[in-house]
Amino acid sequence: MAVDAGAPAPSFALPTAAGDTVSLDRLRGKVVYVDFWASWCGPCRRSFPWMNEMHRKYGAKDFAIVAINVDKKRPDAERFLSQVPAEFTVVYDPAGTTPSAYGVKGMPSSYLVDATGRVVSVEQGFRDERAAELEAQVRTMLGVK
Repeated sequence: MAVDAGAPAPSFALPTAAGDTVSLDRLRGKVVYVDFWASWCGPCRRSFPWMNEMHRKYGAKDFAIVAINVDKKRPDAERFLSQVPAEFTVVYDPAGTTPSAYGVKGMPSSYLVDATGRVVSVEQGFRDERAAELEAQVRTMLGVK
């Protein structure tokens, strides 16, 4: 069952490449952009530069991006990241537990989560023409003018 706007965001605790654990529960109080991606995903190559820009603009303003990689083999993700670097947090879920909990249907899929842990919006895929609207939504949630 897919998670829709208004629903509580399913919690997760996943490892980074360095072995640290990132938990959605520990990010409560921040606006969080949860992005599911895979190395074979073409649109992910376009979404990463946008997420880097968002991180640079709002990362110091209680905004966090957590990109959840779903590749079964970590070297596939590492190859992708060597070509398309991430300046935001990347975690790994090779078992696919988290995308299953969110009801992810395709890559990339993203969930904008408010400071209380509720999903505000869901994006299937990444479309350049939606980027400005997504940023406006983040700015509103952060109270940034």
